[in-house]
Amino acid sequence: MRIVVAHHNPASCERWRNALAAELPGTDVIVWSDAETREADYAIAWAAPSRTFFEAQPRLKAFFSTGAGVEKLLASSYMPADLPVIRLEDAGMGEQMATYCVGAALNWMRQRDEYAAHQLARRWQPLPREDPADWPVGIFGLGVLGQQVATAFAALGFRVNGYARSVHAIPGVRCFAESGGVGDFAAFLAATRILVILAPLTPQTRDRFGRDELAQLAPHSCVINVARGELLVEEALLALLDSGHLLGAALDVFRQEPLPPDHPFWMHPKIRITPHVSAITVIGPSARQVADKIRQLERGESVGGIVDRSRGY
Repeated sequence: MRIVVAHHNPASCERWRNALAAELPGTDVIVWSDAETREADYAIAWAAPSRTFFEAQPRLKAFFSTGAGVEKLLASSYMPADLPVIRLEDAGMGEQMATYCVGAALNWMRQRDEYAAHQLARRWQPLPREDPADWPVGIFGLGVLGQQVATAFAALGFRVNGYARSVHAIPGVRCFAESGGVGDFAAFLAATRILVILAPLTPQTRDRFGRDELAQLAPHSCVINVARGELLVEEALLALLDSGHLLGAALDVFRQEPLPPDHPFWMHPKIRITPHVSAITVIGPSARQVADKIRQLERGESVGGIVDRSRGY
């Protein structure tokens, strides 16, 4: 059996090759280059490689993504339509995502920006105490990562709402579903003060949060986007921050990455920016997950994480 690693980052290629070789002793794990001609059984990458790659790899049984998002793989016209694409399921990302989102929420709830301004002004002024119950959280997207984030908030005493394509039952979480219609989505927004965007990017979720949707959030709400920048309409976010309807935003993903130096997000006083680091792929446990799934496939068993191309995830 042979695995070909085609990650766009050369250093990551070597780390993935070494990790997979350690997890699957006796397997030939190679790094793809344009000069590579050996055919492989499985491939792994973050974005789809070139036409040359797929022409040289006609016997692939499955293509593994090195992340949870797969839109860059599915956007390729070179990816064979019948080739199974398999995404990572957590592999250490859930805990990172939860701490990122909870940390952002606690900064608002504990009024850290206000106290930072008081420090600069040398002002000793205790502010009224805020309680988690006053900051209901809405998680848009209840996949593996979304469920972990929802559970983390619930454990701290936050009232948690969740919205997903299908019906979910999560202890401590009030769940809304797309199957309930527009009314369910409106009720989800109205019940939310901290919106956490965690759904995959699909034709249905692109631009999902425009001015009309953000305006339905409770007054003085906050937005956390750790999914993809295209889910959030930037102009709408800026307008509602400037109007005072929204209190703040913590953004880890953007429509253009890296974020251009002249983008208005950089200097906006109510926006906190991080460079797509809310949940970094941890290669060790991720390689273990990929190796486990390859062993299952080789035994003819079904595996989780197979992408439904009609849904985009």
